[in-house]
Amino acid sequence: MAKVFFTGFPGFLGSELVPRVLARSDAHEVVCLVQPKFAPLAQKRAAEIAAAEPRFADRISLVEGDITQPSLGLPVDQYTRLAGEVSEIFHLAAVYDLSVKRELAMKVNVQGTRQILDFAGRCTRFDRLQYVSTCYVSGRYPGIFAEEDLVKGQTFNNFYEETKYLAEVEVQERMRRGLPATIYRPAIVVGDSRTGATQKYDGPYYVIRWLLRQPGLALMPVIGDSRRTRLNVVPREFVIDAIAHLSTAPVASGRVYQLADPEPLTIDELLDALGRATHRVMLRLPLPLGLAKAAIDHLPGVYALMRIPASAIDYFVHPTYYATTHTRTDLAGTGIEVPPLASYLGNLVAFVRAHPEIASDAMV
Repeated sequence: MAKVFFTGFPGFLGSELVPRVLARSDAHEVVCLVQPKFAPLAQKRAAEIAAAEPRFADRISLVEGDITQPSLGLPVDQYTRLAGEVSEIFHLAAVYDLSVKRELAMKVNVQGTRQILDFAGRCTRFDRLQYVSTCYVSGRYPGIFAEEDLVKGQTFNNFYEETKYLAEVEVQERMRRGLPATIYRPAIVVGDSRTGATQKYDGPYYVIRWLLRQPGLALMPVIGDSRRTRLNVVPREFVIDAIAHLSTAPVASGRVYQLADPEPLTIDELLDALGRATHRVMLRLPLPLGLAKAAIDHLPGVYALMRIPASAIDYFVHPTYYATTHTRTDLAGTGIEVPPLASYLGNLVAFVRAHPEIASDAMV
């Protein structure tokens, strides 16, 4: 039975991708590398997948380990055995936290990716690495950032961006040396466009929750030129559908795909749409970027009131536009495309209203 190795289960994307991979063929088995502290949640998610589709019940294996450790934290004999059995790797594990400290981000995002690359190099029947990066390897590059672009002299908003960039540099270097791989760069991923379901409230959710805590007339600070700056948002099912399809497409090996909205809303358009979705009339307060971030970080009570971290503010003045040429070309005719954000914002808001218990914390 062909073994597919996963990191990042039971995370936001991994939990949805595992059953999609199992559905490819009855000859596929998935092996998920799971940190011990997430083992109970991983067992629960695996049981849910098996309950929804009984034919998957005996084809999900969980192994406890750590991508940052030699041999992935596995016993040497188990690591060696897997290297002889695994034909495909989905590497999704990363610290997705805009406020992450550099030491931790380097350990997980860069060192962890090196360990996965070393494991892929040891696999004797290897077909392809499916690596999930991010559009924000662009950092603050001003202008159009193509799928072929990576090293552009860019600066970074935070250590998450920087370390995902450094990790992708490592992946692309191994690809040049012959490793078969596909790189996926999602934009800001939100919940399912149809149900609104998500596991974490960050990105646009900070603004949604801020608006919902206010009465019908809501105060909304606005940073920079909101008529020109665009926020690139995609729903979870688009990212899952795109990866599931492209991971089996021969043309995708060796390519980079920016899983982004080719027509993202400007901040002005986004605020208009959020006003409609939350039934709020917004009183917009223009503020300089530095003042807005300093107020959140240093003025007592501001963060407690707004609950929007200063690190998230940078994305409301983000200068980069993401080209999606490869993505649109290789998904043409599949029906897999990005729905307009305004068409499903109401579903995201409804989910937030119904699930106030969900947090913004990253899985680390």
